[in-house]
Amino acid sequence: MLRKIRTVAAIVFFFAITALFLDFSGVMHRFLGWMASMQFLPAVLAGNIVVVCCILLFTLLFGRFYCSVVCPLGVMQDGFNFIARKVKKGRFHFLKENRWLRYPVLAVFVALMIIGLNSVAILIAPYSAYGRIVTNLLQPVYMWVNNILAGMSERADSYSFYSVDVWMKSGMSLAVAVVTLLLVGFLALRRGRTWCSTVCPVGTVLGFVSRFSLFRPVIDVDKCKNCKKCEHNCKASCIDVANHTIDYSRCVACMDCISSCNSDALHYSNTRFRLNPGAVATTKDVDVDKSKRKFIVVSAATVGTMALEAQEKKIDGGLAVVEDKLIPHRDVPLKPAGSLSLKNFTSHCTGCQLCVSECPNHVLRPSEALETLLQPEMSFERGYCRPECTRCSSVCPTGAIHKITKEEKTDIHIGFAVVVPDNCLPYRDDILCGNCARHCPSEAIVMVPKDKNADPEKPDTVKIPSVNTDKCIGCGACEYLCPSRPVSAIYVNGREKHV
Repeated sequence: MLRKIRTVAAIVFFFAITALFLDFSGVMHRFLGWMASMQFLPAVLAGNIVVVCCILLFTLLFGRFYCSVVCPLGVMQDGFNFIARKVKKGRFHFLKENRWLRYPVLAVFVALMIIGLNSVAILIAPYSAYGRIVTNLLQPVYMWVNNILAGMSERADSYSFYSVDVWMKSGMSLAVAVVTLLLVGFLALRRGRTWCSTVCPVGTVLGFVSRFSLFRPVIDVDKCKNCKKCEHNCKASCIDVANHTIDYSRCVACMDCISSCNSDALHYSNTRFRLNPGAVATTKDVDVDKSKRKFIVVSAATVGTMALEAQEKKIDGGLAVVEDKLIPHRDVPLKPAGSLSLKNFTSHCTGCQLCVSECPNHVLRPSEALETLLQPEMSFERGYCRPECTRCSSVCPTGAIHKITKEEKTDIHIGFAVVVPDNCLPYRDDILCGNCARHCPSEAIVMVPKDKNADPEKPDTVKIPSVNTDKCIGCGACEYLCPSRPVSAIYVNGREKHV
């Protein structure tokens, strides 16, 4: 019964979190957004003490249920194991804990975040890794299916579905997602929960806490027949039947061992107050030193993400192919309103790309710079950041983007427009334009006569754009709508600190 309850709960959490990353309408987040906030590393980075304490307390009481129920990457590994079990049953056996790999990986993870390379460290963060897999591999398929249904719906005079653009936001992000899926899948098919027990930093931290859990699987030596069914079904390879021991630091409380035992020799019970003196609580002997205790504290580090700005052809009225725009060089990368500053964003973002998958304006895409690898940044080749849209701030679970209102967003200055005279049509060719000024929502751009002696009231007077950086909020409407190709005549440079 415990195994069935755990399985149902894991399936519910897995599909709910997957739906968060697949959904592009924002509807799912209204009902399921709290599930992203329950993830351990995002909660640590967001300073969500209540969630962190609840996870640690639950682990201390019942073991690593988080890894087998709440963590989507952990549940995905169970899915691979379910497939492998159809081919070969009882394929696991006890393996000693790889301390030489497990704790150094956590130490490197923490060290990378301390020195500012958290964007590299989060490549192995479980929630973020799963988010990148769904965003880059599953969401495009989901959107293609949606577009097929939208076409069918339109022919039936129904608008139950609407078409959306499907485009590759980052080649690097796609490559990382593919490699992560292949690596995690291979390890899960061959050795079960190897990723959780040797690579995952969250698993290592919770594994340390679970050594002292109150309730856990217990082997009754008097009833055990040494058949090794439990050991062969343990995907964490943590049951040593020969010595009647269980390494609780790797046990994810999946209950597979209990359901596989035909001798009723395994029970999930309170190990502090055993009623049957013959039932041996089989904790594996472990050395608990001060350095390991520090791992729980230092797991609150930061993270990063990677990306590539997309370049796709745009169609002008469906008649002519317009030349691709090149991505301009920005001295300071643009981060969404609510990020507070570049430093706050890079130190809190885990690169899960939930905001990228939710952005309706096609502005956010993963960065490919090493210091912000896979973390979202803004660019305006496919759209601009509409002042009334606050979707990214409402879905971020880590505190990298603080939740803001529509009214607050119009007062936040994330960047400022910069004019490139060599690319500007009025500057270069003495022709009328003014597209940037007409579409500026904050009226930060005004057109002034190119010739200071010219009469500004005459309709044929050539005017050039002038930017009031104090009024510019950095929405990117001017850059997106600038007709100059292949490089816009005006682009937005980010601010280190939003004002």
